[in-house]
Amino acid sequence: MGAEQLNIPTLDLPRVVIIGGGFAGLKLAKGIDSSLYQTVLIDRNNYHTFQPLMYQVASSGLEPDSIAYPLRKVFKGKKRFHFRMADVIQVDESSKTLQTSIGPIKYDILVIATGADSNFFGMENVKKYSMPMKNLVESLNLRSRILTNFEKALNTTDLSEQEALMSFVIVGGGPTGVELAGALAELKKQILPKDYPDLDIRKMQIHIVEASDRLLANMSETASVKTEKFLKKMDVNVWLGTQVKDYDGKQVITSKHVFNSKTLVWAAGVQGVPPAGLNATIVRGNRILTDEFNKVVEKENVFAIGDVAQIKSDQAPNGHPMLASVAGQQGSKLAKNLNALAKNITMQPFSYADKGTMATIGRNLAVVDLPFFSFSGLFAWLTWMFVHLMLLVDYRSRLVVFVNWAWSYLNYDKGTRLIVRTSEDKSSID
Repeated sequence: MGAEQLNIPTLDLPRVVIIGGGFAGLKLAKGIDSSLYQTVLIDRNNYHTFQPLMYQVASSGLEPDSIAYPLRKVFKGKKRFHFRMADVIQVDESSKTLQTSIGPIKYDILVIATGADSNFFGMENVKKYSMPMKNLVESLNLRSRILTNFEKALNTTDLSEQEALMSFVIVGGGPTGVELAGALAELKKQILPKDYPDLDIRKMQIHIVEASDRLLANMSETASVKTEKFLKKMDVNVWLGTQVKDYDGKQVITSKHVFNSKTLVWAAGVQGVPPAGLNATIVRGNRILTDEFNKVVEKENVFAIGDVAQIKSDQAPNGHPMLASVAGQQGSKLAKNLNALAKNITMQPFSYADKGTMATIGRNLAVVDLPFFSFSGLFAWLTWMFVHLMLLVDYRSRLVVFVNWAWSYLNYDKGTRLIVRTSEDKSSID
C-alpha cells in the first residue's frame, strides 16, 4: 500500500471518483459500500448546498449556513472515503486519470455529477449584467444587491434612478422565479416599510417575465393558474409570452415592454456542465447522454448522474427534468448498481418515481402536484414546509430553518438583512 496522487492511498479495491457534491453525488457517495470500493469525492466547495432554499438566502429569509452543510461532516466515519476540494480541469480517458487543480487522480470508475449552471441562450449582455442564482455565492450577491439598492434609493433625488433601483425583473417562471417573486413581495409588504420608513416602498415593482404562456410549465394547469392568481394578489406583475431580448444593466428590453431596472435576476434556463476532455455524446441542454443504467453511451466505467445527465429511455424520451428529486434518486440507484456490479449481480435500470412537485409563493400560499391529486393554499404551504425540512441534510439544519420560519411567521420578520458582500453595479462595467 503506497502513497499516490492527492495523498490518497492505493488499495486493492476499485476506486470510484465522483465529481460533484450535489444531490446526486452526495446520495451516490453515501450509498457506496466501503468494503467493495474506495470512494473519492471532488468538489470545488467543501459544502453541500440545499439549492431549493437558495431563494430564501437571496431574500434574507435564511442565513447561508442554514442550507449549506460541510461535506466532510456528512461522511464523518465512512471508511475508505476521501474528499478533496479542487476544480476539475479535464478527463484523460486513455490513462483513466482526472486532472484537477491540485494534481492528477487515477480512477477505475468515474462518475460525473457536476450539475448545471445558468443558460443565457447566447445573450452576452444578459450574462454580463444580470444576477444569476445557481449557487450560494450568487444568492448572497443577490441579497446584497437587493438591500444595497434600497440604501441607494434612499439617498437619490433622481426619480428615474430611484425607479430603476426599486424595480426587480425576474426572468423565468419556474419554481425558482415564482418563489423569489413571492419572497420579494413579502419583503415589500412586511419588512421594507419598517426598515426604510423614509422611502415610499409602494414604488417598488416586482416583475416576473416568462417566455411560455403559463407559469410553472412543468406542473399542472391548475397549479399554474393558482400561482398566477396568488402572485397578482401579492402585487407582482406577471408577463407571460414575453421574451427578454437585451439588458445593459439599466434597461431590460423584452418583446413586449422595456423595464427600467438595476436588477435583472436570471432564473430562465439551465444547462449541464460536463468536464473538459470527455468525448461523449452531448444532447440538448448540454447534457451527457447515458443509457438506462446511467453509464455514458459508448464508454466503459464512466457514468453521469443528475442535471448533467440525460438518460436515453422510453420513460423520458427527452430526459428527466433537472430536479433535486431526480438527481437524488439517480445517485441512490447508481450506488446500488455499483455495489451489485462488484458482486457480479445484474444491474437494474433507473426508473424515476415521481412523488410530486411543489412550489411556494408566500405566507400560507403554495401549490402541490401529487401523481393523482393537486391542491393549493394553506395545506399545500404546510406540506411544502414539511417536505423541505425533511430533505435537509441534518437535524441542526432542520431545527435552524424551522425556528427561522416560525419566527418569521409569528413576527412578520425575515432574517438579519446584513449586507456582507460588495454589490457591484454591473451597469458601470466597461
